[in-house]
Amino acid sequence: MSTARTAERATAQQGESRAAARMVTWQGCAVPRLEQVRVLVSEHKLRASGRIVASGPAEQFNGSFELSVGEDGSVTRLLLRTATVAEERHVSLSRSSDGVWMVDRGHGGERADFDGAVDVDVEFAVLFAAIPIRRLGLHREPGEAELPVVRVSLPDLDVTVVRRGYRTASVGDGGSVVALRAEDGEQDVTVDAEGLVVDYPNVAQRI
Repeated sequence: MSTARTAERATAQQGESRAAARMVTWQGCAVPRLEQVRVLVSEHKLRASGRIVASGPAEQFNGSFELSVGEDGSVTRLLLRTATVAEERHVSLSRSSDGVWMVDRGHGGERADFDGAVDVDVEFAVLFAAIPIRRLGLHREPGEAELPVVRVSLPDLDVTVVRRGYRTASVGDGGSVVALRAEDGEQDVTVDAEGLVVDYPNVAQRI
């Protein structure tokens, strides 16, 4: 084996050790719903693949996603698929280094800037709450921000831009509380030491 290949392999192994995989599962509060994710985190970077199974509130559906977040904490790529009794849907979102988003549903991509958003929120999927929290370090030290966020609805996969507020409520060694403000009000969300949601009141809690 060449010296270069040996070095590449060692680097990959070191990267994997810094970003050990975890399986995390959340249960919905209002309706029967499960979200399970395999996630790797290191500093601001995050990679995840997950699935959601829901029996409401409007209809039964399942969905799957693959998410990549870069070294700067910004989303670089998201693949989403959903299925209902009536149809299957899919969408791909990718963000270039110069901040341009490409939204592709399989029949030609559409470019957008989404008001400069670098974060994504997927309806019912609480993993995505961690993206701005981790990027801004709100689980480690006090901070506050109001941001544009790309929002994807489930199961229809409509893509819009919304405003979200994030504010550190408390910081602890074992976890922190971050106040998340959306259209329906503000919720105090408990996160662990890596910024992943433990309890999102009225939405989901980790099991």
